[in-house]
Amino acid sequence: PKSCSPFFRKKGRCLHMLPKHIGIIMDGNGRWAKKRALPRKAGHISGAKAIKAIVRHCNQINISCLTIYAFSTENWKRPKDEVESLMKLLRHYLTEVDMYIKDNIRVRFIGDLSLFDSDIREQIRQTEEKCATNTGMTFCIAINYGGRAEIVNAMKKIAVKVQQGELLPDEIDETTVESELYTAELPAVDLLIRPSGEYRISNFLIWQSAYAEFVFMNDILWPDFRPKHLDQAILEFEQRDRRFGGI
Repeated sequence: PKSCSPFFRKKGRCLHMLPKHIGIIMDGNGRWAKKRALPRKAGHISGAKAIKAIVRHCNQINISCLTIYAFSTENWKRPKDEVESLMKLLRHYLTEVDMYIKDNIRVRFIGDLSLFDSDIREQIRQTEEKCATNTGMTFCIAINYGGRAEIVNAMKKIAVKVQQGELLPDEIDETTVESELYTAELPAVDLLIRPSGEYRISNFLIWQSAYAEFVFMNDILWPDFRPKHLDQAILEFEQRDRRFGGI
C-alpha cells in the first residue's frame, strides 16, 4: 500500500513501500512521569492517551496491522500499586472500543489472558466480538505477552497434534509454527519502533520480527509520541534496503 499523509506530502513524495505490520514498544511512561515529578501511573495514563492518535493515523495511511506492547509477562513483577493502576487503566481503555468500531478497525488481544480477572477477560471478549466484522486495520494489543512464552505455547500445541497422530514430526515447518502463534493469519512485522532510547526488543514478537526493520528513537518518550514521529519512522523504513538474506 502507499501513503500520502501530510508529513509525506510536505516532503513532496508518496511512499510506495509502506510497512504492512508495525510493532511498537511503548517505552518511557515512567521516565516521562519522573521528569515531571508525577507518580508513575500519570505516565501510563498519558501513554494510553497517545495510543488513540497513533491507531487512527495508522488506519488512515493504510497500515494493515499495528501491534502495541501494552503489558509483558514480566510486568507482573512491578510494585503492586503500579500493576493495580495498569489494570484499572486497561478496564477504562476497554470501555472506549466504540471509537474503533466507528473507524472500521478490528481489535485483537494477544498474550496469555488467563491471568486477568474475569471482568477484564469478559470485556476483552466483548471488544473482539464487537469489532470482528470490521474490515479496516487490525489493531493488536499485547497484554501478558512474552515472545518466548508464545513460542513455547505454540510448541505445546504442535506436540499435542503429534501425540494424537494429527501431525508427523517431518511435517512441521515454519508455517506450522506460525499457525499456532497468537498472531496466526497476520503478516510478519516489517517495522518495529521503540522510543525512549532503549536498544532492545524486550521479548516482543520474537518470531514475527525475524526480518523486521528496527527504528530506535532516542529523543522521545512514549507519552509524547505523535503521528509525526510515526511518519518519521516509516520514512526511515522506506529508505532501508530489505534483502531478506539475499543480495
